[in-house]
Amino acid sequence: MGMTLVQKILAQASGLPQVRVGEVVEPQVDLAMSHENGALVLNQFKEIFQGTGLLARVWDPQRIAIVFDHRVPAESAKTATNQLRVRQFVEQQGITKFHDIRGDEGGICHQILPEHGYVRPGMVVVGTDSHTTSHGALGAFAFGVGATEMASVWTLGRVLNVEVPATIKVQVEGRFQPGVYAKDLILYLIGQISAQGANFKVLEFHGSTIRDLPTSGRLTICNMAVEAGATGGIVPPDQETLRYLRQEAGVQDELPLLAPDPEAEYTQVVNIDATRLAPQIALPHKVDNVRPIEDAAGTPVQQIMIGSCTNGRLDDLQIAARILKGKKVSRNTRMLVFPASYRVYQQALQQGLILDLMQAGAVVMNPGCGPCLGVHQGALGDGERGLATTNRNFKGRMGNPNAEVFLCSPAVAAASALTGVISDPRQLEIPEE
Repeated sequence: MGMTLVQKILAQASGLPQVRVGEVVEPQVDLAMSHENGALVLNQFKEIFQGTGLLARVWDPQRIAIVFDHRVPAESAKTATNQLRVRQFVEQQGITKFHDIRGDEGGICHQILPEHGYVRPGMVVVGTDSHTTSHGALGAFAFGVGATEMASVWTLGRVLNVEVPATIKVQVEGRFQPGVYAKDLILYLIGQISAQGANFKVLEFHGSTIRDLPTSGRLTICNMAVEAGATGGIVPPDQETLRYLRQEAGVQDELPLLAPDPEAEYTQVVNIDATRLAPQIALPHKVDNVRPIEDAAGTPVQQIMIGSCTNGRLDDLQIAARILKGKKVSRNTRMLVFPASYRVYQQALQQGLILDLMQAGAVVMNPGCGPCLGVHQGALGDGERGLATTNRNFKGRMGNPNAEVFLCSPAVAAASALTGVISDPRQLEIPEE
Protein backbone atom coordinates (compact mmCIF):
# COMPACT_ATOMS: atom_id res chain seq x y z
CA MET A 1 0.00 0.00 0.00
CA GLY A 2 1.42 3.37 -1.03
CA MET A 3 1.36 6.18 1.52
CA THR A 4 1.18 9.96 1.22
CA LEU A 5 3.79 12.06 2.98
CA VAL A 6 1.57 12.70 6.02
CA GLN A 7 0.72 8.99 6.27
CA LYS A 8 4.44 8.21 6.36
CA ILE A 9 5.07 10.79 9.07
CA LEU A 10 2.17 9.55 11.21
CA ALA A 11 3.24 5.92 10.81
CA GLN A 12 6.76 6.79 11.89
CA ALA A 13 5.55 8.86 14.86
CA SER A 14 3.14 6.10 15.94
CA GLY A 15 5.66 3.27 15.69
CA LEU A 16 3.71 1.55 12.92
CA PRO A 17 4.87 0.15 9.58
CA GLN A 18 1.97 1.85 7.80
CA VAL A 19 -1.27 3.69 8.47
CA ARG A 20 -4.46 3.94 6.45
CA VAL A 21 -6.75 6.92 5.93
CA GLY A 22 -9.38 6.96 8.67
CA GLU A 23 -7.28 4.92 11.10
CA VAL A 24 -6.93 6.47 14.58
CA VAL A 25 -3.38 6.82 15.92
CA GLU A 26 -1.56 8.48 18.81
CA PRO A 27 1.62 9.97 17.34
CA GLN A 28 4.54 11.18 19.39
CA VAL A 29 5.01 14.95 19.16
CA ASP A 30 8.35 16.42 18.12
CA LEU A 31 7.50 20.05 18.84
CA ALA A 32 4.61 21.72 20.71
CA MET A 33 4.17 25.48 20.24
CA SER A 34 2.05 28.10 21.98
CA HIS A 35 2.06 31.89 22.05
CA GLU A 36 0.39 34.07 24.70
CA ASN A 37 -2.44 31.55 24.82
CA GLY A 38 0.02 29.39 26.70
CA ALA A 39 -1.63 31.01 29.73
CA LEU A 40 -4.80 29.03 28.92
CA VAL A 41 -2.81 25.86 28.35
CA LEU A 42 -1.00 26.05 31.67
CA ASN A 43 -4.35 26.42 33.48
CA GLN A 44 -5.54 23.18 31.88
CA PHE A 45 -2.15 21.55 32.44
CA LYS A 46 -2.22 22.23 36.19
CA GLU A 47 -5.77 20.86 36.44
CA ILE A 48 -4.54 17.49 35.12
CA PHE A 49 -2.34 17.10 38.19
CA GLN A 50 -4.77 18.40 40.81
CA GLY A 51 -5.44 15.83 43.50
CA THR A 52 -2.84 13.37 42.18
CA GLY A 53 -0.06 14.29 44.55
CA LEU A 54 2.26 14.43 41.53
CA LEU A 55 4.47 17.34 40.62
CA ALA A 56 3.17 19.12 37.50
CA ARG A 57 6.01 18.68 35.02
CA VAL A 58 5.92 18.83 31.22
CA TRP A 59 6.98 15.69 29.37
CA ASP A 60 10.01 17.28 27.69
CA PRO A 61 10.86 20.99 28.13
CA GLN A 62 13.21 20.81 25.12
CA ARG A 63 10.29 20.04 22.80
CA ILE A 64 8.08 22.94 23.83
CA ALA A 65 8.32 26.38 22.21
CA ILE A 66 6.54 29.48 23.49
CA VAL A 67 6.62 32.74 21.53
CA PHE A 68 4.97 36.03 22.50
CA ASP A 69 3.65 37.62 19.31
CA HIS A 70 -0.08 38.33 19.29
CA ARG A 71 -0.13 41.26 21.71
CA VAL A 72 3.38 42.67 21.88
CA PRO A 73 4.12 44.84 23.73
CA ALA A 74 1.20 44.05 26.04
CA GLU A 75 -1.79 46.31 25.39
CA SER A 76 -3.49 45.79 28.75
CA ALA A 77 -2.86 44.81 32.36
CA LYS A 78 -4.64 41.50 31.73
CA THR A 79 -2.34 40.58 28.84
CA ALA A 80 0.75 41.69 30.74
CA THR A 81 -0.26 39.58 33.74
CA ASN A 82 -0.86 36.51 31.56
CA GLN A 83 2.53 37.01 29.93
CA LEU A 84 4.07 37.24 33.40
CA ARG A 85 2.45 33.94 34.41
CA VAL A 86 3.80 32.26 31.28
CA ARG A 87 7.31 33.61 31.97
CA GLN A 88 7.18 32.16 35.47
CA PHE A 89 5.97 28.81 34.12
CA VAL A 90 8.71 28.73 31.49
CA GLU A 91 11.37 29.27 34.16
CA GLN A 92 9.86 26.68 36.51
CA GLN A 93 9.67 24.04 33.76
CA GLY A 94 13.06 24.75 32.20
CA ILE A 95 11.60 25.51 28.76
CA THR A 96 14.46 26.82 26.62
CA LYS A 97 12.68 27.57 23.32
CA PHE A 98 11.11 30.72 24.77
CA HIS A 99 10.96 33.94 22.76
CA ASP A 100 9.93 36.88 24.88
CA ILE A 101 9.39 40.48 23.81
CA ARG A 102 12.98 41.16 22.80
CA GLY A 103 14.69 42.95 19.95
CA ASP A 104 17.22 40.20 19.30
CA GLU A 105 15.15 37.01 19.06
CA GLY A 106 11.46 37.95 19.07
CA GLY A 107 8.86 37.76 16.34
CA ILE A 108 5.83 35.87 15.09
CA CYS A 109 5.75 32.23 16.15
CA HIS A 110 5.38 30.88 12.62
CA GLN A 111 8.51 32.77 11.57
CA ILE A 112 10.52 32.06 14.72
CA LEU A 113 10.17 28.27 14.52
CA PRO A 114 11.61 27.92 10.99
CA GLU A 115 14.33 30.55 11.25
CA HIS A 116 15.67 29.06 14.49
CA GLY A 117 15.70 25.55 13.03
CA TYR A 118 13.10 24.18 15.45
CA VAL A 119 11.15 22.47 12.63
CA ARG A 120 12.66 19.66 10.58
CA PRO A 121 11.33 17.37 7.83
CA GLY A 122 9.33 14.40 9.11
CA MET A 123 8.37 16.02 12.41
CA VAL A 124 4.94 16.08 14.03
CA VAL A 125 4.38 19.68 15.09
CA VAL A 126 1.33 20.91 17.00
CA GLY A 127 0.49 24.45 18.00
CA THR A 128 -2.32 26.31 19.74
CA ASP A 129 -2.78 28.41 16.63
CA SER A 130 -4.66 27.44 13.49
CA HIS A 131 -1.84 28.64 11.22
CA THR A 132 0.55 26.06 12.63
CA THR A 133 -0.02 24.52 9.19
CA SER A 134 2.76 26.92 8.06
CA HIS A 135 5.46 24.47 9.11
CA GLY A 136 4.44 21.92 6.51
CA ALA A 137 6.61 24.11 4.26
CA LEU A 138 9.59 22.27 5.75
CA GLY A 139 8.16 18.79 5.23
CA ALA A 140 6.61 18.42 8.70
CA PHE A 141 3.04 17.42 9.54
CA ALA A 142 1.98 20.53 11.43
CA PHE A 143 -1.52 21.31 12.67
CA GLY A 144 -3.40 23.34 15.24
CA VAL A 145 -4.88 22.04 18.50
CA GLY A 146 -6.90 23.56 21.34
CA ALA A 147 -5.66 24.51 24.80
CA THR A 148 -7.03 21.36 26.47
CA GLU A 149 -5.44 19.11 23.85
CA MET A 150 -2.15 20.96 24.19
CA ALA A 151 -2.23 20.45 27.97
CA SER A 152 -2.49 16.74 27.23
CA VAL A 153 0.48 16.98 24.87
CA TRP A 154 2.53 18.81 27.51
CA THR A 155 1.74 15.92 29.88
CA LEU A 156 2.04 12.87 27.61
CA GLY A 157 4.17 13.97 24.67
CA ARG A 158 1.71 12.65 22.12
CA VAL A 159 -1.58 13.58 20.48
CA LEU A 160 -4.52 11.37 21.37
CA ASN A 161 -7.02 10.09 18.81
CA VAL A 162 -5.66 11.50 15.57
CA GLU A 163 -7.57 10.28 12.55
CA VAL A 164 -5.23 9.79 9.62
CA PRO A 165 -6.37 12.39 7.07
CA ALA A 166 -6.90 11.91 3.38
CA THR A 167 -4.74 14.02 1.08
CA ILE A 168 -5.42 16.28 -1.88
CA LYS A 169 -2.55 16.57 -4.34
CA VAL A 170 -2.02 20.09 -5.69
CA GLN A 171 0.09 20.01 -8.85
CA VAL A 172 1.37 23.44 -9.90
CA GLU A 173 3.40 23.85 -13.09
CA GLY A 174 4.93 26.80 -14.91
CA ARG A 175 6.49 30.11 -13.90
CA PHE A 176 4.75 33.08 -12.32
CA GLN A 177 4.42 36.15 -14.52
CA PRO A 178 5.99 39.38 -13.17
CA GLY A 179 3.85 40.78 -10.34
CA VAL A 180 2.44 37.36 -9.36
CA TYR A 181 3.60 35.54 -6.23
CA ALA A 182 2.94 32.60 -3.90
CA LYS A 183 0.17 34.56 -2.15
CA ASP A 184 -1.71 34.80 -5.43
CA LEU A 185 -1.35 31.05 -5.92
CA ILE A 186 -2.83 30.12 -2.55
CA LEU A 187 -5.64 32.67 -2.84
CA TYR A 188 -6.49 31.27 -6.27
CA LEU A 189 -6.50 27.70 -4.94
CA ILE A 190 -8.78 28.59 -2.03
CA GLY A 191 -11.11 30.38 -4.40
CA GLN A 192 -11.25 27.32 -6.63
CA ILE A 193 -11.90 24.65 -3.99
CA SER A 194 -13.69 26.86 -1.40
CA ALA A 195 -13.18 27.39 2.32
CA GLN A 196 -14.52 23.87 2.97
CA GLY A 197 -12.93 22.18 -0.02
CA ALA A 198 -10.16 20.51 1.97
CA ASN A 199 -12.00 19.92 5.25
CA PHE A 200 -10.16 17.35 7.43
CA LYS A 201 -7.69 16.72 4.60
CA VAL A 202 -4.10 17.63 3.84
CA LEU A 203 -2.99 19.70 0.86
CA GLU A 204 0.23 18.19 -0.53
CA PHE A 205 1.97 20.57 -2.95
CA HIS A 206 3.91 19.36 -6.00
CA GLY A 207 5.16 20.55 -9.37
CA SER A 208 7.83 22.72 -10.96
CA THR A 209 6.35 25.93 -9.53
CA ILE A 210 6.57 24.57 -5.99
CA ARG A 211 10.11 23.28 -6.53
CA ASP A 212 11.16 26.77 -7.65
CA LEU A 213 9.55 28.48 -4.66
CA PRO A 214 11.85 29.61 -1.86
CA THR A 215 10.93 28.48 1.64
CA SER A 216 9.30 31.85 2.29
CA GLY A 217 6.78 31.20 -0.49
CA ARG A 218 6.18 27.65 0.72
CA LEU A 219 5.47 29.02 4.21
CA THR A 220 2.86 31.33 2.65
CA ILE A 221 0.96 28.56 0.87
CA CYS A 222 1.09 26.14 3.81
CA ASN A 223 0.08 28.91 6.21
CA MET A 224 -3.16 29.47 4.30
CA ALA A 225 -3.95 25.80 3.67
CA VAL A 226 -6.16 26.00 6.75
CA GLU A 227 -8.27 28.65 4.99
CA ALA A 228 -9.43 25.89 2.65
CA GLY A 229 -10.42 23.88 5.71
CA ALA A 230 -7.29 21.71 5.56
CA THR A 231 -5.86 20.01 8.62
CA GLY A 232 -2.45 20.70 7.17
CA GLY A 233 -0.48 21.75 4.14
CA ILE A 234 2.83 20.11 3.24
CA VAL A 235 5.63 20.39 0.70
CA PRO A 236 7.82 17.30 0.27
CA PRO A 237 11.30 18.32 1.48
CA ASP A 238 13.97 18.83 -1.17
CA GLN A 239 17.21 20.69 -1.82
CA GLU A 240 15.57 24.03 -1.06
CA THR A 241 14.52 22.67 2.33
CA LEU A 242 18.11 21.62 3.02
CA ARG A 243 19.45 24.98 1.81
CA TYR A 244 17.12 26.93 4.09
CA LEU A 245 17.74 24.82 7.18
CA ARG A 246 21.51 24.74 6.65
CA GLN A 247 22.18 28.29 5.47
CA GLU A 248 19.43 30.31 7.13
CA ALA A 249 18.46 28.30 10.21
CA GLY A 250 21.94 26.97 10.99
CA VAL A 251 20.89 23.31 11.30
CA GLN A 252 23.86 20.96 11.01
CA ASP A 253 22.50 17.54 12.01
CA GLU A 254 21.15 14.96 9.59
CA LEU A 255 17.90 15.85 7.85
CA PRO A 256 15.60 13.14 6.45
CA LEU A 257 14.00 13.80 3.07
CA LEU A 258 10.79 11.77 3.22
CA ALA A 259 8.65 11.62 0.11
CA PRO A 260 5.22 10.21 -0.71
CA ASP A 261 5.15 6.85 -2.43
CA PRO A 262 4.64 6.91 -6.21
CA GLU A 263 1.50 4.80 -5.74
CA ALA A 264 0.10 6.97 -2.92
CA GLU A 265 -3.66 7.45 -3.13
CA TYR A 266 -5.16 10.95 -3.25
CA THR A 267 -8.82 11.84 -2.90
CA GLN A 268 -8.41 14.57 -5.49
CA VAL A 269 -5.78 16.08 -7.76
CA VAL A 270 -5.94 19.83 -8.44
CA ASN A 271 -3.90 21.05 -11.42
CA ILE A 272 -2.89 24.71 -11.67
CA ASP A 273 -1.02 26.45 -14.49
CA ALA A 274 0.98 29.16 -12.75
CA THR A 275 1.72 30.98 -15.99
CA ARG A 276 -1.95 31.88 -16.34
CA LEU A 277 -2.34 33.38 -12.87
CA ALA A 278 -3.01 37.08 -12.35
CA PRO A 279 -2.73 38.87 -9.01
CA GLN A 280 -5.63 37.78 -6.81
CA ILE A 281 -7.84 39.58 -4.28
CA ALA A 282 -10.02 38.05 -1.56
CA LEU A 283 -13.06 40.26 -1.14
CA PRO A 284 -14.92 40.69 2.18
CA HIS A 285 -15.88 38.78 4.21
CA LYS A 286 -14.68 35.33 3.13
CA VAL A 287 -11.21 34.10 2.24
CA ASP A 288 -12.64 32.06 -0.64
CA ASN A 289 -14.37 35.12 -2.12
CA VAL A 290 -11.43 35.42 -4.51
CA ARG A 291 -11.35 37.36 -7.76
CA PRO A 292 -8.69 38.44 -10.26
CA ILE A 293 -7.44 41.90 -9.36
CA GLU A 294 -9.27 43.59 -12.23
CA ASP A 295 -12.57 42.79 -10.51
CA ALA A 296 -11.60 44.95 -7.52
CA ALA A 297 -9.30 47.52 -9.15
CA GLY A 298 -10.15 51.11 -8.28
CA THR A 299 -11.73 50.31 -4.90
CA PRO A 300 -10.58 52.98 -2.38
CA VAL A 301 -8.70 51.68 0.67
CA GLN A 302 -7.90 53.64 3.81
CA GLN A 303 -5.32 51.32 5.39
CA ILE A 304 -2.67 49.03 3.93
CA MET A 305 -0.98 46.38 6.06
CA ILE A 306 2.07 44.36 5.05
CA GLY A 307 3.16 41.66 7.48
CA SER A 308 1.74 38.80 9.54
CA CYS A 309 2.76 35.13 9.61
CA THR A 310 1.72 34.94 5.96
CA ASN A 311 3.72 37.74 4.33
CA GLY A 312 6.10 39.50 6.72
CA ARG A 313 9.34 37.89 5.59
CA LEU A 314 12.37 39.57 4.04
CA ASP A 315 11.41 38.97 0.40
CA ASP A 316 7.94 40.39 1.12
CA LEU A 317 9.54 43.61 2.40
CA GLN A 318 11.92 43.63 -0.57
CA ILE A 319 8.98 43.48 -2.98
CA ALA A 320 7.17 46.33 -1.20
CA ALA A 321 10.27 48.51 -0.90
CA ARG A 322 11.13 48.04 -4.56
CA ILE A 323 7.68 49.35 -5.53
CA LEU A 324 7.65 52.21 -3.01
CA LYS A 325 11.24 53.43 -3.21
CA GLY A 326 11.40 57.08 -4.22
CA LYS A 327 7.61 57.41 -4.23
CA LYS A 328 4.96 58.41 -1.68
CA VAL A 329 2.03 56.60 -0.10
CA SER A 330 -1.25 58.27 -1.05
CA ARG A 331 -2.37 61.03 1.33
CA ASN A 332 -5.72 59.27 1.65
CA THR A 333 -4.13 56.00 2.79
CA ARG A 334 -2.06 54.96 5.79
CA MET A 335 0.37 52.08 5.54
CA LEU A 336 1.57 49.81 8.35
CA VAL A 337 4.46 47.35 8.00
CA PHE A 338 5.08 44.53 10.49
CA PRO A 339 8.27 42.52 9.88
CA ALA A 340 7.74 38.87 10.85
CA SER A 341 10.69 38.79 13.25
CA TYR A 342 13.51 40.96 14.57
CA ARG A 343 15.93 38.97 12.44
CA VAL A 344 13.90 40.00 9.39
CA TYR A 345 13.74 43.57 10.74
CA GLN A 346 17.52 43.70 11.13
CA GLN A 347 18.12 42.28 7.66
CA ALA A 348 15.70 44.85 6.21
CA LEU A 349 17.57 47.61 8.06
CA GLN A 350 20.90 46.41 6.67
CA GLN A 351 19.50 46.38 3.13
CA GLY A 352 18.01 49.86 3.47
CA LEU A 353 14.45 48.57 3.03
CA ILE A 354 13.13 50.12 6.24
CA LEU A 355 14.38 53.56 5.22
CA ASP A 356 12.82 53.20 1.77
CA LEU A 357 9.48 52.23 3.32
CA MET A 358 9.54 55.03 5.90
CA GLN A 359 10.54 57.68 3.39
CA ALA A 360 7.58 56.61 1.28
CA GLY A 361 5.30 57.26 4.25
CA ALA A 362 4.87 53.77 5.71
CA VAL A 363 4.85 53.32 9.48
CA VAL A 364 7.16 50.43 10.37
CA MET A 365 5.96 48.67 13.52
CA ASN A 366 7.55 46.16 15.85
CA PRO A 367 7.46 42.51 14.74
CA GLY A 368 4.24 40.81 15.79
CA CYS A 369 0.76 39.96 14.62
CA GLY A 370 -0.42 43.56 14.82
CA PRO A 371 -4.00 44.20 13.68
CA CYS A 372 -4.40 40.79 11.99
CA LEU A 373 -6.38 39.28 14.86
CA GLY A 374 -8.29 42.49 15.56
CA VAL A 375 -7.27 43.13 19.18
CA HIS A 376 -3.97 44.99 18.99
CA GLN A 377 -2.60 47.82 16.82
CA GLY A 378 -4.04 49.23 13.64
CA ALA A 379 -7.79 48.71 14.00
CA LEU A 380 -10.02 50.00 11.21
CA GLY A 381 -12.65 52.71 11.65
CA ASP A 382 -16.34 52.41 10.82
CA GLY A 383 -16.86 52.15 7.08
CA GLU A 384 -13.14 51.90 6.32
CA ARG A 385 -11.53 49.37 3.99
CA GLY A 386 -8.27 47.67 4.79
CA LEU A 387 -6.05 45.90 2.27
CA ALA A 388 -3.77 43.38 3.96
CA THR A 389 -1.28 40.63 3.26
CA THR A 390 -2.76 38.69 6.19
CA ASN A 391 -4.64 35.39 5.97
CA ARG A 392 -8.20 36.17 7.04
CA ASN A 393 -10.78 38.79 6.14
CA PHE A 394 -13.69 37.67 8.32
CA LYS A 395 -16.10 40.31 9.50
CA GLY A 396 -14.48 42.17 12.40
CA ARG A 397 -11.11 40.52 11.79
CA MET A 398 -9.13 43.77 11.99
CA GLY A 399 -10.96 45.05 15.00
CA ASN A 400 -14.18 46.44 13.57
CA PRO A 401 -17.25 44.56 12.25
CA ASN A 402 -18.28 47.79 10.50
CA ALA A 403 -15.17 47.73 8.29
CA GLU A 404 -14.07 45.61 5.33
CA VAL A 405 -10.85 43.67 4.81
CA PHE A 406 -9.42 42.63 1.44
CA LEU A 407 -6.52 40.17 1.15
CA CYS A 408 -3.66 40.40 -1.34
CA SER A 409 0.06 39.94 -2.00
CA PRO A 410 2.74 42.43 -0.85
CA ALA A 411 3.07 43.65 -4.44
CA VAL A 412 -0.63 44.51 -4.69
CA ALA A 413 -0.52 46.10 -1.22
CA ALA A 414 2.43 48.33 -2.11
CA ALA A 415 1.04 49.32 -5.51
CA SER A 416 -2.31 50.17 -3.91
CA ALA A 417 -0.61 52.25 -1.21
CA LEU A 418 0.71 54.57 -3.92
CA THR A 419 -2.67 55.15 -5.52
CA GLY A 420 -5.05 54.88 -2.55
CA VAL A 421 -7.15 52.38 -4.49
CA ILE A 422 -6.70 48.67 -5.19
CA SER A 423 -4.19 48.57 -8.02
CA ASP A 424 -2.49 46.03 -10.26
CA PRO A 425 1.30 46.06 -9.71
CA ARG A 426 1.78 44.91 -13.30
CA GLN A 427 0.69 48.38 -14.45
CA LEU A 428 3.52 50.08 -12.59
CA GLU A 429 7.13 50.50 -13.67
CA ILE A 430 8.89 48.37 -11.03
CA PRO A 431 12.70 47.96 -10.98
CA GLU A 432 13.96 44.45 -11.62
CA GLU A 433 14.93 42.29 -8.66
